[in-house]
Amino acid sequence: MMSSDTEAKTETKPAAKPAAKPAAKPVELPAFEKSISDKVVEKFGDKVEVEFVKENRVGIKAKREDVHDVAEFIRDGLNYDHVESVSGVDYPQDKEIEVVYHIGSYSDSSLAKQILVLSTRAQREENPLPGKDATKLPSLRDIFYSVEFHEREVFEMFGVYFNGHPDNRRLLLPEDWADLPPLRKDFAIKGR
Repeated sequence: MMSSDTEAKTETKPAAKPAAKPAAKPVELPAFEKSISDKVVEKFGDKVEVEFVKENRVGIKAKREDVHDVAEFIRDGLNYDHVESVSGVDYPQDKEIEVVYHIGSYSDSSLAKQILVLSTRAQREENPLPGKDATKLPSLRDIFYSVEFHEREVFEMFGVYFNGHPDNRRLLLPEDWADLPPLRKDFAIKGR
């Protein structure tokens, strides 16, 4: 038989209600970087989209027909003076290839740590072999000399032809390369 003391110990207490979660604070964007993105949006409106604003980084997406003008404004209006890298991203499900420019500045000390990421997309042509239709984007070579070799690499690795580039020829692959560009997702290594 249980004593009254034992019975009291086995009684269950009602479950406590979980504490209400505090409302999420709105994310405060870094002021300097936000001012950069605001200037681009003020100039181009709906021709651009701000992808992200975070410390030392601003991401801007431009339509392919506007990317040249946006890049020119980034150089002349915002004082970014060189492209550090250019990369490609293959989106076969969207039938597009994205080209991403990482732009910095040597000459403006306020931009020393800043990277402006400018991206644009082009229609992905299924057969980018020589003599066929190619994925095309305007070259930024006349704005940023430093894209010279980067755009050539994206040309051969992703099959993006840069209109206005002074030297759209292979950089790393043999001149007689007759296969798909090797960084496209549908490229298959022979013999595997």
